[in-house]
Amino acid sequence: MLPWTSMVPLLSIAVVGLGIAVPVGPLLTGVAGLALIGSVLASVHHAEVVAHRVGEPFGTLILAVAVTVIEVALIASMMLAGGPDKSALPRDTIFSAIMIICNGAVGLCVVVGGLRHHEQSFRLEGANAALAALIALATLSLVLPTFTTSSPGASYSPKQLAFAAVASLLLWGVFVFVQTVRHRDYFLPPEGADESAHAPPPSVKAAWASFVLLLVALVGVIGLAKLLSPSLEGAVDAAGAPPTVIGIIIALLVLLPETWAAVRAARADRLQTSMNLALGSALASIGLTIPAVALVSTLLGMPLQLGLGPKDLVLLVLTFAVAAITLGTGRTNVMQGAVHLVLFAAFVFLAFVP
Repeated sequence: MLPWTSMVPLLSIAVVGLGIAVPVGPLLTGVAGLALIGSVLASVHHAEVVAHRVGEPFGTLILAVAVTVIEVALIASMMLAGGPDKSALPRDTIFSAIMIICNGAVGLCVVVGGLRHHEQSFRLEGANAALAALIALATLSLVLPTFTTSSPGASYSPKQLAFAAVASLLLWGVFVFVQTVRHRDYFLPPEGADESAHAPPPSVKAAWASFVLLLVALVGVIGLAKLLSPSLEGAVDAAGAPPTVIGIIIALLVLLPETWAAVRAARADRLQTSMNLALGSALASIGLTIPAVALVSTLLGMPLQLGLGPKDLVLLVLTFAVAAITLGTGRTNVMQGAVHLVLFAAFVFLAFVP
């Protein structure tokens, strides 16, 4: 009999197929919700198996890229279905991803790790490189469109959008090269911390099987999220919440596997893995999403609103300022994590009560 980590991804695909074939009622919505939770947990398991086989930082990079590709597919499909009304969805989703990762995921990892191990360490060189790239990408993609004058509103002109897309993809590519080739040691555990000692690595066959099941589970997550999206949008409208909340929900669903994997790594005293997952996910979220939505917008002639409003700009600047302090010493404790979690709570609260 197959283990649950192998059965759940396959069952999630079956639920998605059922949702396409028949109307989605309350019963199917409940089943889809349970399948979504199971797929997230299964994807985390298979990602950890692959990461343990290939080692850091390749394992965390695989999960970050896989999840971001799924995020891009979901945003693009919702843009195509919603038309001009979804012009701000990429901005809302990317900004939400940054807030969720830099405040929610990082804060939760630091608090969980601090409560269990008091203090934890990570490589300062890799964290600083990732944070510098993230600040540059976020500024090019989400801040400058608010202040440029070539296009009305908080948007880029076609030439500006093309430059931002190429720059984002190029900067992300350089970061991946630094992370995996030129300075791979920057993203490995600090000296004296053996993050691979907790278990022997799996076989090549088991790693390939987990890689395939990871992709199946992620496809299931995105399919189930799309299946549940009408119900989520209806709930948001019924609650009278702003449309930006939809972007938060999408980002939360897509980032659940990485966040859970990062928290588990921090609890096991593998904070370097947590930081690789968190910062790598944020970089991939911008570096891959902006070129993709720019291409969709250009080919279909759809408007694209990227610039943040004043409230979100303040939150973004505050997040990066606190992150620079947290990542500036190479060691973390509960206090730093608590600050990030408070910022995340403020982001969520102000999204519902702007």
